[in-house]
Amino acid sequence: MKSIALSANSRTLFRRKGSRKVRAGGRIPAVIYGRHNPPQSLELDAKEFELIVHKAHSEIILVDLTVSGDDKPARLAIVQDVQHHPLTGATLHVDLHEVKADEKVTIEVPVEAVGVPEGVKTGGGTLEHVRFRLKVRCLPKDLPDHINVDVSALKVGDTLHIGEIAAPEGVELLGDKKIPVFAVAAPVAAEAETTAAPAEGAAAAAGEAKQPEMIKEKKDDAAAAAKPGDKAAAKKK
Repeated sequence: MKSIALSANSRTLFRRKGSRKVRAGGRIPAVIYGRHNPPQSLELDAKEFELIVHKAHSEIILVDLTVSGDDKPARLAIVQDVQHHPLTGATLHVDLHEVKADEKVTIEVPVEAVGVPEGVKTGGGTLEHVRFRLKVRCLPKDLPDHINVDVSALKVGDTLHIGEIAAPEGVELLGDKKIPVFAVAAPVAAEAETTAAPAEGAAAAAGEAKQPEMIKEKKDDAAAAAKPGDKAAAKKK
């Protein structure tokens, strides 16, 4: 993944009131943290950052961060988290995670399907996207924007698991190899017929089971309706 240049200033205004003043000046409060340096509070230019996000090909953004007035050289960082205003959508805060060019990072990347499954084209099935992100480990330069998975060979009832996905060069896929990522489900009509058949059979069996009870109830009712004189005559006989 290619890194993008991003400039910043050290932040001196803190808490809610200070953050409001920062945003009012067209800046975004931010923090950069990592294993090798203590956290540092920053201010980013709002227009510059939003332009970077708009042009990015993926939600994963790798930046070369330069802090004005800082004696440290440009630092490599991943945009870890971006907080937005729930109504306006404006960026409220940015978290940056500092990384080293020669150290592997672990991060989740989007996974996308490529092609139309055989089970969808000829079997009328439906492609189910079970897992939308995969955890990977690699060097920052090898970070993929996303992982493409060819699903064209999947038939109705087939499932593609993590262990069956070919990782890009230099990238290691993490997680249980048996976790499903894509699956092709049977057509809805076929599932309905399969479900209806046992239900109808069960209903018929239940009706047959209840029939003797109904006959018995009729006999009991007939006996109860007989006159006392008839019962006495029956006893004498």
